[in-house]
Amino acid sequence: QAQLVESGGGLVQAGGSLRLSCAASERTFSMLFMAWFRQAPGKAREFVAAIDWTTTNIDYADSAKGRFTISRDNAKNTVYLQMASLKPDDTAVYYCAAGKRFLAVTVRRRSPNEYDYWGQGIQVTVSS
Repeated sequence: QAQLVESGGGLVQAGGSLRLSCAASERTFSMLFMAWFRQAPGKAREFVAAIDWTTTNIDYADSAKGRFTISRDNAKNTVYLQMASLKPDDTAVYYCAAGKRFLAVTVRRRSPNEYDYWGQGIQVTVSS
């Protein structure tokens, strides 16, 4: 059973940056897709970004495009989310997810149901 551990969250002012990391307990080349989701209080979990093991298939939520960058280092079994120009609306618990299926279409990459493993979540708070 793979385990995912997020790090790098915290409190930042609006306009600032943070980099989240997600370390996997097993070799990430077996995780064909890895993704970040987030959940704000009282809201459903929402997709943020996803990346396949070759790093050639990358998707972003509209809210993340142009501000967030997802990347992965399979040698380090780690996926990253670089977040810039943060807004108070980005405040949420951020979750790392991983799955062993190739997700050929965008709608599947954006569905939490397609991912087999989840981290415990990490808080990101953006102050105005």
